[in-house]
Amino acid sequence: MSIVRFGVSLEKELMDVLDKYVKDNHFTNRSQAIRNLINKNTVTSKWQCNNIVAGSITLVYDHHKRDLLTRLMDLQHDYHEEILSSQHFHLDQDLCLEIIAVKGKAVKLTELADKLIALKGMQHGKLTMSRAS
Repeated sequence: MSIVRFGVSLEKELMDVLDKYVKDNHFTNRSQAIRNLINKNTVTSKWQCNNIVAGSITLVYDHHKRDLLTRLMDLQHDYHEEILSSQHFHLDQDLCLEIIAVKGKAVKLTELADKLIALKGMQHGKLTMSRAS
């Protein structure tokens, strides 16, 4: 991929915001930060257009909650075409962390994540999506 250089004019306040973003996110320069912001915008557009995306669903839950594991597995089987893999970690005596790798239409992945996160006993859940192509 070739690099094209161009100039950008910004108001001082906006430049200060960009410089803070560079610093807070440990980018090496403004160009890297701008590339990241454009990429984020592109990914968000793909979600809204319902393109094929890849991502992960991160869940934290108490495995002692009645029927939670059964409902968790049932949902994953219902969406077996979107689920690539899952990893299960024991955080302590009660809490588990599960990371589910997914790929498919953005609306379908959002639907799956919403159903998983809504399960009774789920303490935290988050869907993260990125470009699949």
